[in-house]
Parts: sequence; C-alpha cells; structure tokens
Amino acid sequence: MFNNLGDLLCTITGFDSFSLQPNAGAAGEYAGLMVIRAYHKSRGDHHRNVCIIPVSAHGTNPASAAMCGMKIVPVGTDSKGNINIEELRKAAEANRDKLSALMVTYPSTHGVYEEGIDEICRIIHDNGGQVYMDGANMNAQVGLTSPGFIGADVCHLNLHKTFCIPHGGGGPGMGPIGVKKHLAPFLPSHPVVSTGGIPAPDKSHPLGTISAAPWGSALILPISYTYIAMMGSKGLTDASKIAILNANYMAKRLENYYPVLFRGVNGTVAHEFIVDLRGFKNTAGIEPEDVAKRLMDYGFHGPTMSWPVPGTLMIEPTESESKAELDRFCDALISIRKEIAQIENGKADIHNNVLKGAPHPPSLLMGDAWTKPYTREYAAFPATWLRTAKFWPTTGVYDTIIITCIDVLTMYMVIATSFAPFSQCRRWLKKRRQPTRNR
Repeated sequence: MFNNLGDLLCTITGFDSFSLQPNAGAAGEYAGLMVIRAYHKSRGDHHRNVCIIPVSAHGTNPASAAMCGMKIVPVGTDSKGNINIEELRKAAEANRDKLSALMVTYPSTHGVYEEGIDEICRIIHDNGGQVYMDGANMNAQVGLTSPGFIGADVCHLNLHKTFCIPHGGGGPGMGPIGVKKHLAPFLPSHPVVSTGGIPAPDKSHPLGTISAAPWGSALILPISYTYIAMMGSKGLTDASKIAILNANYMAKRLENYYPVLFRGVNGTVAHEFIVDLRGFKNTAGIEPEDVAKRLMDYGFHGPTMSWPVPGTLMIEPTESESKAELDRFCDALISIRKEIAQIENGKADIHNNVLKGAPHPPSLLMGDAWTKPYTREYAAFPATWLRTAKFWPTTGVYDTIIITCIDVLTMYMVIATSFAPFSQCRRWLKKRRQPTRNR
C-alpha cells in the first residue's frame, strides 16, 4: 500500500520518487534540503551552502535552511505579492558559485500564483542551484498543475492538509517528499527497512534517516491512500477548483468591506487571500486580534492572524465548507466591519467597545456585574442566526497575554540573534518585517 501511495503521489506531483518518512511539513523541508545538500556533495560541490528564500515563503523555511547549515539570502516581493524577479536574479548571480537552493511556496502565502514561477526556476537552475517547493499550498495545484511540471526538483506535501489526514489539535502530520530522478538516490532510508527510492549505483544512502520509523507515522498513511483512491483524478481536480472558487467567492463578498491585499494578474486569488486590517488601527484603534476575538462571539475560530503580513487576516476556506457556511463567515466579518464603523463614527468608545471586550463567554454574560457600555444581548447575539445556532466561547479576554504575530517576529529576532544556527534567519526576518511596499 505504501508503494502504491508513493506511486500515486508521483503521478499527482510529476516527480519520479517519493519518501514517506518525514513526520511533518517542517521535517519534510529539512529532509528535502538535506537531499539537495547530499546531491551537491556527490558532485564535489561541498561549498554550495546558499539558500535563497523569498519573504513570501512559509516561516519554517528559513529555520529549516538554518538547521541544514545553509546561509540564507532573502529576496523581496513586488506590490502585487509576487517575488521580485530582478532581485532574485541578482541574488542568484551574485552567489552562483555557492548557490545551493531556492525555497519557494506556490501559490505563495500572499494568496497569488507566482506569475513568473517558470522563469524563477530557470534562473536558479542556470546558476547551479536546485528548486525546493514548499507544498503546503498544494490544495491549489492538485489536478491543475504540479511541482514537477513547473520546474521544482523537490517538494514536500502536507498529507494532513491536502490529503485528508485530520489535523485538529496540531497533529499528527505527515510531510513526505517527492524528487526528480537525479535526486532519488539521496532520499532518506532506514537501517531495518530500505525506503530510499531508487538506490545509488553503490547502494549507499548518503542522507541516512529522518524519522525513527521507516514510513514515519505509518498508521495514518492509509487515510491519504483511501482519500486519493476514492476521489480519483476528477475528484482531486474538482477539490482544487472548489477550493479556489470558494476563496474567490469570499474575497468578492468581502472586498467592499475590507481591502484584499494581493490579487493575481486577472484580479483573482488562489485558494487563500489576505484582508488588510491595518487602517483600522488609526481610524478605530482596532487590531487584528480584536477582530479575531470578536469572531469567537459569532462562533468562529479566527483565521491566520498577522501572517504573512502583520496587521492582516489570511483566510483559507478550502473545498470542505458549504456555501451556507462561507456566507455565515462572510456575514460575521461584514457585521464586525459595521461594529468598527460605530467606533469610527464616535458612536462606540474607542477603548471600551464590543471588539475590545470580546469574546463574551457565558460566565461573563451571566455574572452579577456588567459595566460595559453595550448590552449583554448585543455582546452574545450580534446576529439573528446566533439565537438558533450559537457556539459559545469558553473564556474571555486576557489583555496581558495577547501576543500578535508582530510580537512573535520580534521574539524570533531575539532568538535568531542569540543562538546558532538560527543566526542565519536574521536577515530574512528583518526583511519580512518591512512594510509590504518596501520589500
């Protein structure tokens, strides 16, 4: 079954061989970069240790590269969220004798398909590097394109995202890696069960093991195998199309209430999009965490906050939700926008309002004391449909322990400054913190 799953993943991704050993996405990143490093060493290129990483990449990318002992060179993005190709070209040419790899997420975390992805891959290859594609956003590729077709040499897949393994509570994850034929001999193996894909001529496996078990978290692999087998090629393609359709539908519904930060060449997004909340800090004193907290009163867990751009929300509906649920989420955000307008118009206090006070659990609403300038009823039931279907938050706000992504970036900077090997992450983090227009 594992061999069949590997074959199916090869067909889906356009790669020649797969390793099912990495236990999570970040482990897949590390394994993929180690494969690239082993490949370079086999050619006598021990000096190739530079990894170019765009600021639109996933946050674990620079950490994985640092763990592999690579020097990180960050490149910026343009006003549309795409990688700045000229900056990339200069970085690749300047490091052509030391270039090991590019780590690129496709579609990017900005929610757009990189318009010049084929040229980006060509630039890296022309300068002696390999292309590592972060497959976390594979939900927008399956059946429509593939990393191998685009030009990537290695890619990890999050089976717990794109291929149905439940990921509630943070796990368990699986991050298998697929590679082109020239990298297959360097896939991880195992001392008990050989899992190294296509063996090298001398039967050696330079990388060794990535996980203690030959197939990682083997007991959850049947979930992905069954999902792929039952969906078939048409079903998998339809899932990608619906994920993209859902994201564009929501972006269209929300665009008159919140700015959509990045769009592609046709004015559309990929399978996720970013709404910009930064202006509300000046007009109403509202931060992204206030919106995320108020969403809990509407029965929703807040989406990704302040990543990849500080002061924003990244919304990724996937193919799984019904239109009714998408509308309910959009209605909640539109209602919250009207609550923000109340603050902007001076009808609600800038410091003591329903967003700052959110969420409102039953223990607070049923308590004897109520000193807030809005009613308990409005705090609990801001929309009529909540009276018949309400998912209650269990805790209220703790002002002293709210940590935004901007604070996390600051903490990362401290860690990256103080401890090896993460000192290599400093330049990427510093560039990441710049305003989008200056990247």
